[in-house]
Amino acid sequence: MQKRFDERARQDAFCGSSIEDFIKWKSESRKTLTDLLGLNVMEKCDLSPCIDEKVQLPASFNASVITREHLILQVEPGIFMTVFLLIPEEVEHPECYIALPGHMGAGKYSVAGCTDIPAVKEAIERFNYDYGLSLAKKGFVVACPDCRGFGERRDEALRDDSESSFLNSTCFHLAHMAEGLGETVCGMCTWDAMRLIDYMIDRGSREGWNTDTLGCLGFSGGGMQALWAAAMDDRIKKVLISGYMYGYKDSLLTLNGNCNCNYIPHLWEHFDMGDIASLIAPRKLFIQSCRDDHLNGPRGLLNVYEQIDIIKKAYELYGKENEIVHDIRDGEHCFHQEILEEFSK
Repeated sequence: MQKRFDERARQDAFCGSSIEDFIKWKSESRKTLTDLLGLNVMEKCDLSPCIDEKVQLPASFNASVITREHLILQVEPGIFMTVFLLIPEEVEHPECYIALPGHMGAGKYSVAGCTDIPAVKEAIERFNYDYGLSLAKKGFVVACPDCRGFGERRDEALRDDSESSFLNSTCFHLAHMAEGLGETVCGMCTWDAMRLIDYMIDRGSREGWNTDTLGCLGFSGGGMQALWAAAMDDRIKKVLISGYMYGYKDSLLTLNGNCNCNYIPHLWEHFDMGDIASLIAPRKLFIQSCRDDHLNGPRGLLNVYEQIDIIKKAYELYGKENEIVHDIRDGEHCFHQEILEEFSK
């Protein structure tokens, strides 16, 4: 399979030399990815937003009171996304962020900092998972959604009340059901993120939120979602991808025991991860890597650097190489919140 990868991979990588070439490649690549992801079969509908709970979180040091809304959005007909929307009080024209969840954190519960749930508190302490709440404490409006198969959106296989089921996700089951119908988990998550952006922009226009600088971030599987959302939607103006930037051959072919949500039929024949991230150019891109993260693959950070070199070529066309920030941290697979200060400037 490694030999086949070498023979077939990256057939649609960017080969141009000008901004005009890049813009054309970007348009064509997004069309290809729309088909591969299954976005072409998604059904748009009225979002029918419903807020069924509001909770005031206590003020903490140097942070105002935050209202946490439990929001439900209809992302496709009969398919609903649950979201914790964190809104700081007494902040004029707050900037907005979408904070996407990774695995083993109960979806939005860890990202929104629900430490009152012991298992979630443990996940937050292990991975520094509460980056959504951290941004809200800085005075930003932050949407923390459950992606499909996570949190309240787990499928039947893990709908019981056990702690393990609550923290886990049903990507495996969802991928097996979706791929035979021309859909993918990555595509579903990308679509849902786009619908959430629709909501944030619409509500922001009515409530005085600043969505012109909309940011998106995520760790691990949340980094995967942030990568795809920013690559496919220019309304995201800056993105932070933590624990999810590496070459597919090392990290998803050689390490072939990773979650099914990472896999998209025929993707590798067309693009590597750096090619996909190139679609973000020339917007601000933060990438966070840990030196001992096993997901980097057997060659470690070299597998990361190779993808960043691909991305840099796109940014160099615009003279925007400095818009890429690569934050390297010691240790294993984990989010490091120090980067939030620079990311949120």
